[in-house]
Amino acid sequence: MRYSPRLSLRTLDLGPFSFWLSLPQLITWGSVFYTFSLLMTPLEAELGMSRAESSLAFSLALLAEGLMAYGVGRWIDEGRERWVMTLGSLWIGVGLVGHSFVTTVAGFYAAWIWLGLGTAATFYTPAFAVVTRRFPQDFRRAIITLTFLGGLASTVFIPLFAWWMDLWGWRQALWGLAALQFLICAPLHAWLLQDAPLKVLETTSHDKVQPASVREHLRHAPFWLLALFMVLMMSVTSALPAHMIALLQESGLSPAWVIAIPAAIGVIQVLGRLVLFVFERYWDVHAANRWIPTLIPAGVLTLLIGGLSPLASLVFVLLYGLGNGMNTIVKGTAMAQYVSRQHVGQLNGLLGLPIALARAAAPLTLGLLWSPQHGYTLALWWLLLASLLGTAALWSAQSYARAAQH
Repeated sequence: MRYSPRLSLRTLDLGPFSFWLSLPQLITWGSVFYTFSLLMTPLEAELGMSRAESSLAFSLALLAEGLMAYGVGRWIDEGRERWVMTLGSLWIGVGLVGHSFVTTVAGFYAAWIWLGLGTAATFYTPAFAVVTRRFPQDFRRAIITLTFLGGLASTVFIPLFAWWMDLWGWRQALWGLAALQFLICAPLHAWLLQDAPLKVLETTSHDKVQPASVREHLRHAPFWLLALFMVLMMSVTSALPAHMIALLQESGLSPAWVIAIPAAIGVIQVLGRLVLFVFERYWDVHAANRWIPTLIPAGVLTLLIGGLSPLASLVFVLLYGLGNGMNTIVKGTAMAQYVSRQHVGQLNGLLGLPIALARAAAPLTLGLLWSPQHGYTLALWWLLLASLLGTAALWSAQSYARAAQH
């Protein structure tokens, strides 16, 4: 692999670069994604919204992020990562300030659409594209490092924002989140993302045919199989958090455990990434890609076999947390490994809207499959099927791509 960056003495090595880039990830995921649930109750009271009406704002944010994803990916592939992520942080800061002045339901929806557009430029997908371009020889390790702090966003920001809300009220608490964007995230992106690589040469599965454009990759099976893998897995991992509390309550766990276990998932995810970081050098990367996603259906199957018993629920959360933590790495690297490194931003961007639709629909699907008679049994069978199909799609994409290399 060779690439043609415009390097300077200020360019950081993989470890320091990934660490500093992970700090805005921690803050932005915490400020936007994980604080929404804390804002729902006070906003419903002030604006007279139902739970369905307030939840719609989050779905609109996901859709806005998906609509913007391809454009952001294309700009990053063109070497404009510095201004994309810096302006993205400023955009989110402005959105959080604007949110603090919301007095109508329409204004609430507009604030979350605005924030969704900003997350398209600041969340994992653009950050993964950045490190893939900058570290083409070792981008997988860079992505693992990048996700350490990001995985703790819920653990840090849910209690932090709850404390700020108690201290100042929800409107002023949003000013605190905005200040973090203006004073930490935007300056870090502006400083860190100088001297972006201008081009990354292709060395992936279709090197022998030398594809000339993104459109060429769309004619090959690996892209579509990876698309199916990502959409199905994102459906599963988006459906579960919204229903985790209710699911664990049905298992008969004590109220303390029902709260403690979901709160611990962020730590378990980071533990999974730490295991991957330490031991991956001893594992075959393709074997790791094959088996990591199987932890999620294994966890769901444990619940089905164990009948939602407390022990089965504990094993499920452990497998799900480890699997989801490490599967973030697989999803973040698979397109570059099996389709294209040169066009990874645009290819992942093309999946932004389908993934956003899946993420928005998945919690509703799980709710519709719940019944007083059977609880979450039918929903769990759906999660098991979706996760198994997603895993099979990844295995097939890997087989196609590796066969093309030989």
